[in-house]
Amino acid sequence: MRRLIVRAREDLSVIVARDPSVRTRAEALLHPALPALWTHRLAHALYTRGHRQLARLLAYVARSVTGGIEIHPGARLGRRVFIDHGAAVVIGETAEVGDDVTIFHQVTLGSVGWWRDGRRAAGARRHPVVGDRVVLGTNAIVLGPVTVGDDALVGAGSLVLGDVPPGARVMAPLGEVTPRLSAADREEADELLRALATSGCW
Repeated sequence: MRRLIVRAREDLSVIVARDPSVRTRAEALLHPALPALWTHRLAHALYTRGHRQLARLLAYVARSVTGGIEIHPGARLGRRVFIDHGAAVVIGETAEVGDDVTIFHQVTLGSVGWWRDGRRAAGARRHPVVGDRVVLGTNAIVLGPVTVGDDALVGAGSLVLGDVPPGARVMAPLGEVTPRLSAADREEADELLRALATSGCW
């Protein structure tokens, strides 16, 4: 119990330290990641003691309260994990997240799917292991029993299906900026858009 209290205090402090919009510990109490982390720490303790249904119920409640932060009670989270914004974060059952990791919204630490996981040996890891001090950018997707090494950065919108070495950077392609269309090109694009918008809209 004492360890849970120590971790809870660290979770509160890390929100103040890493979120510039939060100025006090009292304000940090209203951060959406806090109930997700605190509930997960309790749910994980129950899960490892065999109280799986109660742990799942707590995880379900946390997901409902936090705008969709879904952390399976079997996942292992390190110390001072910071989930910024939090919406639509998914962390799977056998995932392991190290210390001082930053996770932005819409991050998925998932498996590759039941059609492959069903062929793994019983008890085999299906989800990623994320090292210490890793940053996972918005909408980063890391799938399967891969390892993201310490101090790595997985940029926004990146899809990771293999191991990432310590200190490496994974970056999704940047959006392409095109010059302004001429009047003729704009008219052609508008015709195509109208055709696409009306097809199948009965």
